[in-house]
Amino acid sequence: MGMIERAAQMARRFVLPGEMDTLAPYGEGHINHTFRVTLKNSGEAVILQRISPVAFHEPLQVMQNVALVTGHLRKAVERRGGDTKRECLSLLPSLSGDSCEMDEESACWRAYLFIPDSVTYQRVENEAVFREAGRAFGRFQGDLADLNAGSLYETIPAFHNTPDRVRQFCSALKKDSAGRSALADSEIRFVLERATYANTLLRQAEEGRLPLRVTHNDTKLNNVLMDAKTGKALCVVDLDTVMPGLAAYDFGDAIRFGANTAPEDERDLSRVHFSEPLYQAYLEGYLQEAGSLFTRAEIDSLPIGAWMMTYECGMRFLADYLSGDVYFHIQRQDDNLARARCQFALLCDMEDKLSPNLIREETSDAK
Repeated sequence: MGMIERAAQMARRFVLPGEMDTLAPYGEGHINHTFRVTLKNSGEAVILQRISPVAFHEPLQVMQNVALVTGHLRKAVERRGGDTKRECLSLLPSLSGDSCEMDEESACWRAYLFIPDSVTYQRVENEAVFREAGRAFGRFQGDLADLNAGSLYETIPAFHNTPDRVRQFCSALKKDSAGRSALADSEIRFVLERATYANTLLRQAEEGRLPLRVTHNDTKLNNVLMDAKTGKALCVVDLDTVMPGLAAYDFGDAIRFGANTAPEDERDLSRVHFSEPLYQAYLEGYLQEAGSLFTRAEIDSLPIGAWMMTYECGMRFLADYLSGDVYFHIQRQDDNLARARCQFALLCDMEDKLSPNLIREETSDAK
């Protein structure tokens, strides 16, 4: 049975708000299989998704997190008098009353109401768009502030444990499976020179200076739906990686992706810069919604998060290059090396513009 036929079969196992008319692949995601279901004689549509069993080994835990978070967000939207059909994701129950259904291959499927008149952006087009993204993720933090982060499953263990990422990198370097270490000597030294500072955020958390929060963990711009008419942020989507974490992780990953003047696979490093105006725009939107929630230590940790997520991502690209490109998809043999170089160029500019010794100063102060 093909994927379209399987999707149509699974769609019929959910409580749809109308009779199914058409079903077709939807979106640009590379992890889950996503389809849009149009309904007869109804102004609504449905998003149907098959959760990737490769990316998520415990899909039922993913769905328990998603159900808990979407339910909590719905109550927050209701309290402020918002539109629950547009300002939060609405899970549709299966015919058996569950939040998901398993197919014959043990793959997990779910269904959401489609949010109409909304758009997503693949790249930051201007400061206004990035400011709205900051507002969206700041509001996400605020709406979930009273949800116990410990009630969520850690669906990807140690996802942003940067010291553990360093250990994985050193293991890949020692094995040198693809025999490439000599081709990346300067990049390897770049990682190792900064490894001392990899535990900065985790140490602050262990000391009780940074509270554990419900975090999204994939705060790219394209995970925010914007109103097609007003340009205002509507809703945060793609909740599969929602887990306990630090606010600095979410903020940092958004900056790593959005405040870079070039794509993350840019080979001309002269085009790679850290945009201070974009950084400030996102920070403004983020703190507008969540600033009153955060402690002083959390606010101070945000630029460290930008440094940490950029360092971590570049290190992961380089480790995969040394391992023979076993995780990230490539088109050319040195794609992951090029991606690592791009992240490291961004990191250098970030260090110069945010503070010449951003991590070093904080680590020294803590001693």
